[in-house]
Amino acid sequence: MMIALLFIFFSFVAQADVYQWVDDAGQSHFSDKPHQGAKIFKLETSHSYYQVKKVYDGDTILLENGKKVRFLGVNTPEVKGRNKEAQAGGEEAKQWLKARLKNSKVRLEIDVEKKDKYGRLLAHVFTEDKLHINLELVKLGLASVNIYPPNLKYVDELVMAGKKAESDNIGIWKYQEFKPKQAKNIVAGAFKGWQRVVGKINNIHHTRKNSYLVFTDRFSLRISKKSHKYFPDLEGYVGKRVSVNGWINKRKQKYNMFIRHPSAIKLLE
Repeated sequence: MMIALLFIFFSFVAQADVYQWVDDAGQSHFSDKPHQGAKIFKLETSHSYYQVKKVYDGDTILLENGKKVRFLGVNTPEVKGRNKEAQAGGEEAKQWLKARLKNSKVRLEIDVEKKDKYGRLLAHVFTEDKLHINLELVKLGLASVNIYPPNLKYVDELVMAGKKAESDNIGIWKYQEFKPKQAKNIVAGAFKGWQRVVGKINNIHHTRKNSYLVFTDRFSLRISKKSHKYFPDLEGYVGKRVSVNGWINKRKQKYNMFIRHPSAIKLLE
C-alpha cells in the first residue's frame, strides 16, 4: 500500500533505484545498500522541462512556476545575503550556475523526499542537453557532496566526483577557508558554515538516540541511531585518523558534527 501511494505521490518524477524494506514493527527503511528482504524502490519518470527564473546561489534556484528548488546531494558555499557573510567560492558557484542555465530549461528528478523543512523542492537537476547540474558542480569543485538519507540517488557518482575534485585541488578545495581544522583545536569560538575537520577517533559513546565518535573531550561526531543502517560497523572507526565534512554545532561547552551518511567520513590511514 505504501509503495502504491508513493508511486502516485511522485508521479511526475524520474526513475530512482533505492533499496526499501519494512522491519518487524512495520516501519519502512531506505538504503543504497542491499538488505535482506529488500526490494528496489522505483520512482516514475518525468520529461517536463521548466524555465529557470532566478539563481539564488550555487545550489538553489527559482522556477518560472514559482517553485523553489534545492539541489540534492550537494552543498555550495554561502553567498552574501541578509544576516550571512559570503564564503570563498560561493559567488563563483552562483555565477557558473547562472551562465550554465541562462536561456535554458531544466527537468527535475525527485528522490524519496519531495521537500525540505523550508518547503523547497529537493531535486537532481538536468538541462535539456542532459547535463546533470548537481554532479557537474561537484566535478568542478564548486560544491561538496552532502548526502541526506533516505535520498540516495547518484550517491556513488557524486562521491567519486568529489574525491577527484579534492585530489585535483580545484574549486573549494584550494581555498584556505576550507582547509581541514585539527579536531584538538575545536575548543572555542564560532564555526559558521560547512567545515572540514581531521583527527583520530579515540572512542565511541552511545546514548538512547545517538552514537558519538569521540575525537577529544570537546569534539565528536554525532550519528543518529536511525542512521546506523547506512554505516559500516561504527566500532571500526575507533583508533582511525579521519577527515570529516559537515556543520559544527555547539552544546554547552562541547562541539559535535552531525553526520548522516558515511560519505562525510574519509579514512586517512
